[in-house]
Amino acid sequence: MIRIGLAGWGDQDKLYGTPEAARQKLVTYGKLFSVVEVDSSYYAVQPVRNMEKWTSETPEGFAFVVKAYQGMTGHTRGRIPYPNEGAMFRAFRESLVPMQEKGKLAGALFQYPPWFDCTREHVRILREARARMGEIPCILEFRHRSWFEADMGERTLDYMRRDGWKHSVCDEPQVGDGCVPIVEAVTDESLVLVRFHGRHAAGWQSSGQPNWRDVRYLYRYSEEELEEWAQRLRRLEQQAREVLVIFNNNSGGDAADNARQLMAMLGQPVPPLPELPPPAGEQLSLFD
Repeated sequence: MIRIGLAGWGDQDKLYGTPEAARQKLVTYGKLFSVVEVDSSYYAVQPVRNMEKWTSETPEGFAFVVKAYQGMTGHTRGRIPYPNEGAMFRAFRESLVPMQEKGKLAGALFQYPPWFDCTREHVRILREARARMGEIPCILEFRHRSWFEADMGERTLDYMRRDGWKHSVCDEPQVGDGCVPIVEAVTDESLVLVRFHGRHAAGWQSSGQPNWRDVRYLYRYSEEELEEWAQRLRRLEQQAREVLVIFNNNSGGDAADNARQLMAMLGQPVPPLPELPPPAGEQLSLFD
């Protein structure tokens, strides 16, 4: 089964064309897509009350991919707001309980930074993180190409299979060492994640610039690019029971359009967006 959704629901304005839809964004989102990535958890471990609310606002069978807190993946190079790493991981695990209990947690996404290269020490960190998460399903995404260069690719995938990491397959700009190629592989037959980050090479290298968030994921996939991916997704579907697809090309508002376009390509139903009815008594154009 292939399920398609977006990274976040709050900023997807084109999905909420009526006041009611705008007031109940996640409720509306859940009628349009069956999976979403929670990114607010990267900036702060979310209170349980938030996770309970989001769980209750989504339909049966809905799936959440929850991004691991930045302190857990080494993005925070300073002090973490916890007494130790054990407390940090424990707080994150506890925040996931509402989604786990309702069967809506697809997995916790551990996206490691571009400087997290393939070394013995970093493998140790991965093993420790996976052990701390226990039975919670975990998805692993790299941002340094050394994990898949030369003969390391198969060794990396074999390690992921042994330690129980689900694979996050990425589509992203191929510039420098801080990126990974498309690796069409499944490491756990229950689930594989695919994340579309766009192909804006200049934006991908814009970290540190004042407007980097606005340009990093500024990209609209073409019909030809999506058709190539539709074929890849069908192949992945033969290897995993669930293929979750997340569009993260949000900077220009292209994610929702591309997601719905891909749904149509795959022959999936594409629910209509909420729209305001025309004003009562509106006169037809002369040529209507």
